[in-house]
Amino acid sequence: MMMSVDTDLIRVLADPLRLRIVTLLAQETLCTTHLVEETGARQTNLSNHLRVLREVGVVETEPCGRYTYYRLRPDVIASLAGQFAELAESARTAAENKRACP
Repeated sequence: MMMSVDTDLIRVLADPLRLRIVTLLAQETLCTTHLVEETGARQTNLSNHLRVLREVGVVETEPCGRYTYYRLRPDVIASLAGQFAELAESARTAAENKRACP
């Protein structure tokens, strides 16, 4: 059985800055100001990356006064990890399968 991995999510996480944001948010909930300080990215650039992460469901927001805090959704990351675990298990099984050449 062919399994599929969430290619949209992989594409989104393949960007180094987005992966850095996700790594930071795995440690704590942060606002944009914190993320600018931690990454050195410009606020507008960071906001665009956060929008993309929100659109694919990796992060969620929490308004707090005039700030917006961002929190990682661990269930989404766990789901992707599970997809890769299934892919690895499939590869272990497939190592014994060899298609004959015509």
